Amino acid sequence: MPNAILKSDYARPTDPELVALAREGDGQAFQEIMRRHNQRLYRIARGVMRDESEAEDVLQDAYMRAYAALGAFRGDSLLATWLTRIVMNEALDRLRRRRPTEDLDILDRGGEEAKTRVILFPGASSDPNPEAAAAQAQVRRLLEAAIDKLPDPFRLVFIMRDVHEMSVEETASSLGVRPETVKTRLHRARRLLRAHLATRLESALHDAFPFQGARCARITQAVCDRLGLVIDPEEAANP
Repeated sequence: MPNAILKSDYARPTDPELVALAREGDGQAFQEIMRRHNQRLYRIARGVMRDESEAEDVLQDAYMRAYAALGAFRGDSLLATWLTRIVMNEALDRLRRRRPTEDLDILDRGGEEAKTRVILFPGASSDPNPEAAAAQAQVRRLLEAAIDKLPDPFRLVFIMRDVHEMSVEETASSLGVRPETVKTRLHRARRLLRAHLATRLESALHDAFPFQGARCARITQAVCDRLGLVIDPEEAANP
């Protein structure tokens, strides 16, 4: 590593320079590698596993594999690409191990109902994670605003059928219309809602599956602890 780059300034070195330091047992160099790539790698793991907790486990184990294999990284590809392959392999291995134990009947039963909805409305969350709670609240506000924009007849049917989960017959009786009218209005309400949400969500896709701040620091520290890497307490406290 060039002498002009101070070891105390780990944000400045390139990825290959950090790899060289990490090979020598520099824990803060590997911590910086994780910080730089956590967001991308978490999103990949999350996309494969479709579960936040499992994605975090994949990320930790993938970093363990990567650290053990640092000597094999020759720079033929970008470090991000190399790490991505490790995360993908770890995630796919987990899926292959899990697949024989999955209850396909349960998955099939859930699919038919779910595919008719714009989105499944969750109940109260027991997740103590403040980031998850904030994200759920944001989604709820987005949905409520979109529903409020529906024309009155469509909005009432949508709320009765998809939010309150009333039957077609009960909804028709409540509104004094035919069941066929309920079905038609619900179809149009869902179509309008999808169009509105697609426009609103398109700009938010770049920020999907965030993995920054406290979550990034927690996983980074957990991997360092498992590897026995010594990290400057000030560095660990300031991700």
